[in-house]
This record gives sequence, structure tokens and C-alpha cells, in this order.
Amino acid sequence: MRRVSFPTAAFAALLALAGLLVGCGGGSEPPASAPIPATEPPPAPPAAAMLPDEIVAERGGFIPEGVEFDMMNGRLLTGSLSEGSVYEVHPDGRVTPLVEDEELVSSVGIEADEPRDRLLVANADRSVFQSGGMGQAKLGVYNLTTGERIAMVDLAAVADAGDDAVHFANDVAVTDDGTAYVTDTRLNALYRVTADYEASLFHRFDDGGAGPNGIVHHPGGYLLVARGATLWKVPLDDPAASSEVTLPQEVPGQDGMVWSAGRLAIVSNSANQVVALTSDDDWATASVAGVAPFEIQGTTAAVVGDDVYVVHPHFADED
Repeated sequence: MRRVSFPTAAFAALLALAGLLVGCGGGSEPPASAPIPATEPPPAPPAAAMLPDEIVAERGGFIPEGVEFDMMNGRLLTGSLSEGSVYEVHPDGRVTPLVEDEELVSSVGIEADEPRDRLLVANADRSVFQSGGMGQAKLGVYNLTTGERIAMVDLAAVADAGDDAVHFANDVAVTDDGTAYVTDTRLNALYRVTADYEASLFHRFDDGGAGPNGIVHHPGGYLLVARGATLWKVPLDDPAASSEVTLPQEVPGQDGMVWSAGRLAIVSNSANQVVALTSDDDWATASVAGVAPFEIQGTTAAVVGDDVYVVHPHFADED
């Protein structure tokens, strides 16, 4: 796991503000009667005092495809494609389990929902890309502090896609009211899960394009979704009006995405770089604000204070 920086002067000038702008804006707390309690997370400790520039896990084989920084407990978390568990990766490389659940097959994208002390986990089955099979799409919900299971939501069950449908839950984003949105790469679909864990099929792309991968919420009332080399804007109140964001250049292999310094940082898993985008027209179009290359294939990123950490899963590493 390596910290990356953006060499352009325009981005570097704003990098120090990253800790204030992660999430691209806040929102009001849910009312006291909300199904999930609201708590105010503490600010993240300074990254420089916590983490080295590079963290090498003490063991391989668990294939950490997703990564997240838990601001409430001050720790880096990763999922595991091969083992399913969610792990804490310590600054010295130690790997210790936070979530161990027999129903977790491949934990892919993970999202820390600090205001509600929850960890959301996209629960898939990586064998769909290896030996075939129907895959799966579920959302695991856990206590962020203890790892205790809160809910396991079967998303494929609400897709109404037929017995031969193939699924792969890939990433998850959460809105200010606790609603979660999950991408299903193989079904080319998005699911909505309410704060009381009622699931529904939110949107299905029918254009024949790449399946959705990374996803983030924008407080303007829409989602931004990575689909191959394209980025899509999906309004929460009218998903059928989804539209492709016009980019100045192709960003291939779009995978995990995070807000950093008010910019959208996209990890390219094929070009080995993080591309930072900005928009001045509510994400009808976007401009490139910076590019940070890295050597080994990366998939997703986490923002820690002023820094962006990219996880390198080593897909071929089985031991």
C-alpha cells in the first residue's frame, strides 16, 4: 500500500485541504428516531504521525482489493477477495482481522460510515471471474468499532433478473441519511439499501457498456459511477436520467474512487495511475487536475489526512 502524490502545482496547492474536503461536503445528522443511531466521529489524526509512505503487509494471499481509512478508530482497513474477512493493516505491516463472517465470500469494496459506526462491505464471489458460476451480490453491514455483524442484505434477491443472472457486488457508497448504493458489475446494475436495510434495484444500465465498478455520492443529489473508461452521473431522484460525464481524455480501467481536496480521485487499474478530476458544471463535464503514476497494479484508494493511499492487491499472489 503506497501513498501517492500529485506532481502538478495546481493539485499540490490544495493537497493540504484534503482532510477538510473528503466526502465533498457534509450533511445534517439523521433525526433521533432514525433506524440507525447517529454519532459524531472525531477528526482523523494527522497522517504524517500515523502512517509511513509505504506499508507492506506481513503476508500475502488475502488479495486486498478494497481499502478504507476508518477515521473514528484511526486505522486502515482492507477487504479480501480470497478470504472474505475484513482486516486492519497496521503501519508495521501486521494484518489482523476485524470482521470474520462465514457468509463473506469475497469482500470487495468497503465503506466506513463513521457517523453511524458502521462498516459496509460489498460481498461478492470472485470465482465468477475464474471458474464461472453465478456469483453473488450482498451487502454486509458491521459495527465499525467491534466488527460485529449488524445485517447481511441479499441484493441479488431483489434484482428480478432471472435464474441465469450473474452477479458481482463491487463497491458501495453511503449518503448522509445512511442509505447505501452498491454496484453489481456483472448485472450492470445499482442497488439501493435503506437505513433499515430494505433493498431494491435502483438502476440497471441497458446500453451494453461496461459494468459499474467504483461509486461515490455527491451531496448535490447524485452518484458518480465508474464504468470501464467512462464516468457516469446518476441522479438519486431520477436514475433513468443517468448520463455520461464528458471527460477531456479517456481514463481507462476506472476502479475505486474517493473525494480528496474537493476533487474526484480515480484509480486506474490498467494505466497504473490515479487521476484527479474537477468539475465546474455539476459534473456534466470534468477536467483533469492532476495525475499520479505508480508501478504495480492498484485498484482502490483511501484518503488519510492530506494523503491518498493506493492498495496493490497482487491478484496472482496466493500465498
